[in-house]
Amino acid sequence: MAKTKLTSSETAILRELIFPETVEHILSETGLPFGAIRDDLMKLVNHGYIEVFDRHSMRSVSPFYDSDNMGRFAFKATKSGLKQIQSHAV
Repeated sequence: MAKTKLTSSETAILRELIFPETVEHILSETGLPFGAIRDDLMKLVNHGYIEVFDRHSMRSVSPFYDSDNMGRFAFKATKSGLKQIQSHAV
């Protein structure tokens, strides 16, 4: 897949996802509004930069998840996602 230029909010989200994290964690750590996080998560999942897990069983459900109920899931950066933020390192 071609490399995509990440926005600052997408980069901030990916940096939080070294381990599986919930939307609540992303909200508290980034300070971004929920709508922006939801949109960025959906875009990052579609690009293959984030894997989605059922929050309780921790089984991968990517790419089939309910984007209207983001609280039911945990998100983790994929190898491709980590490579993306590597090139944006500060």
